[in-house]
Amino acid sequence: MKQKLTDIIKKNFTNSLYFYKYLKYKIFIVVGLSILVGILDGFGLTMFLPLLQMVSGDTAIDPSSMSGLGFLITNVQDIGIPINLYSILLMMLFFFIAKGAITYYSLVYKVVLQQSFIRKLRLEMISLINRMKYKVFVKSDVGRIQNTLTGEVNNVVNSYVYYFQAFQEGVLVAVYMSFAFFVDFQFAILVSIGAYISNYSYKYLYRLTILESKKITKSSHSYQGLIIQFIANFKYLKATGLSSYFTQKMQENIYEIENSRKKIDVLSAILSSAREPMLIAIVVAVILIQVLLFSGSLGGILISLLFFYRALNSLTTVQTAWNRFLSVSGSLSNVQNFQNELKSAIETNGTYNFTKFNKKLQIVNADFAFDNYTVLYDINLEINKNETIALVGESGSGKTTLVNILAGLLPLNSGNYYIDDLVSTDLNISSFQQRIGYITQEPIIFNDTIYNNVTMWAEKNAQNIERFNIAIQKASINDFINSLKLKEESLLGNNGINLSGGQKQRISIARELYKDIDILIMDEATSALDSETEKDIQNNIDMLKGRYTIIIVAHRLSTIKNADRIVFMNKGRIEAIEPYNNLLNVNQSFKRMVELQEL
Repeated sequence: MKQKLTDIIKKNFTNSLYFYKYLKYKIFIVVGLSILVGILDGFGLTMFLPLLQMVSGDTAIDPSSMSGLGFLITNVQDIGIPINLYSILLMMLFFFIAKGAITYYSLVYKVVLQQSFIRKLRLEMISLINRMKYKVFVKSDVGRIQNTLTGEVNNVVNSYVYYFQAFQEGVLVAVYMSFAFFVDFQFAILVSIGAYISNYSYKYLYRLTILESKKITKSSHSYQGLIIQFIANFKYLKATGLSSYFTQKMQENIYEIENSRKKIDVLSAILSSAREPMLIAIVVAVILIQVLLFSGSLGGILISLLFFYRALNSLTTVQTAWNRFLSVSGSLSNVQNFQNELKSAIETNGTYNFTKFNKKLQIVNADFAFDNYTVLYDINLEINKNETIALVGESGSGKTTLVNILAGLLPLNSGNYYIDDLVSTDLNISSFQQRIGYITQEPIIFNDTIYNNVTMWAEKNAQNIERFNIAIQKASINDFINSLKLKEESLLGNNGINLSGGQKQRISIARELYKDIDILIMDEATSALDSETEKDIQNNIDMLKGRYTIIIVAHRLSTIKNADRIVFMNKGRIEAIEPYNNLLNVNQSFKRMVELQEL
């Protein structure tokens, strides 16, 4: 039991520190405002004591009859204000108006803090993803990442709201309990007993809520993953009649989430419906105890009941808010764990900022492995500035992995990678990657205008428009764009649905050329195109030859005939590096590939 209590305290302290990390001292302002609201409310309620004495016929108000709160009347008398019905009513009005003003400010301040919290949380999450090692990312659960960045972050914001609602109401309970001690010591004891009984009856419901919250988080991760796969593979699933099977799997996941949410809502309904009957039951018990056992005065009992009602009302609000917090606590734990994982996967960077590629890329005696599986062995490769290099080989030979290393996406396990005679680990790798253009088999097209796709949402000023026009001319896509009614403001649709395969690739090429790059990487960039379109794209590449350092990964050997050198890879090793005709004569494996493709 002691250990369990220690764990709860430790967990709550951890949660408080987590919120404090984002909001700092502002949390204490919220707490201070809550205390002030409780004190002003308590002072206002205290004014009912002298008011009741006046109603009962007492002409003189005895401050000692108000126990520890009599100082309010004494201070008023000391400054020369007579104590009568009007002054008591005015004091009561003052305290409740002041309470209302502080409550308003407190609510507005909490809204400001809430928006500040969600902004800082989202910015940090995006920043951590941006700095995440690519090697870690490729092994990550994409559904979990998407769900955490969207639904889970919103749930964490709700957890913040509920957590501090429970905390603030807890502060009010403490304030009202303090007033209760001043007015009637026995009453305070009764409040403590009532609070314990009420809280004990809620513990089982809290435990069930936590379990269902964790189930929802797990099911939501799975659902987001299925959604991503369903959209990405929609064409295949639809064409093969498998979409109904995949839809059924998604439906099962939806039912799991629904059942967990129903259970949480039922538990919340129990807590809400039991709240007032439990409160009234304790109030009745307090009245009987005060009258039958302690022979309390009517005035004292009524004021005690006011404080008692306020305290228990805040207590039940604490319990409801706490249960709501527990219902999203699984999301809070998930986001905290996810952030820790991202922080442990932050890409390490050197300090040297790369500005221009001038000489060569060189890999020396390098190996690379994923976990315990070695992908590349003893790689030695040198690529000179403005040289066109092609990587060829069977599937699984390591071509794409080698390209990822050249692009700074994957760090070597052994050996060195030099960029202009600088070791890659000494570089700020992001500054180097800004000099790289990367075109994949499936072109990256955003659901936006042509201009924003090419310029990545650059401001539409004269300088950027000129750069845009130069880029689309180099990519041979300017005639198509100018033929459109809205020209560069034409929307491309989801994943470029309004474009052909060749047009998508040209848009991708234009984007990379707009960046003012030194190195252009084309990873199977033409393999999904028909022969005629492939030839057109190849002509574009040939026009860029000698102006950029071009690295091509290709299965179709017809696209790399004009490369300066061809790197032939087999089972993770470089077997030969030669111009096309030389390689055809010295490497039998490459020769067989050429013969199979009937070149």
